[in-house]
Amino acid sequence: MVSKALVMGPNDNVATVIEDVEPGTSVPVTVEGKTRNIKVKQRIPFGHKFAVSKISKGDKVIKYGEVIGLATQPIEEGEHVHVQNVESVYSKELVQERRERK
Repeated sequence: MVSKALVMGPNDNVATVIEDVEPGTSVPVTVEGKTRNIKVKQRIPFGHKFAVSKISKGDKVIKYGEVIGLATQPIEEGEHVHVQNVESVYSKELVQERRERK
């Protein structure tokens, strides 16, 4: 079976799709050497992410083993992870940096 998504690091809580995925599709993902199927809940466009485990509001969203943002609301396994439910840590740091320069 060819995977439609990749988990980049062992501590990641998101997978990145390598082709468009329709709602209800069961997508195999491999985390720490174990493969399991996750049913996606929304359409996930190529290059976007979905949660491979539940992410609570305020939790770190991790990709490549790095924090890429914070969940602004609870995100269920299989849900699209994008700007509608994640706040960029990078953007927040830039805003703070600009405030400190004034």
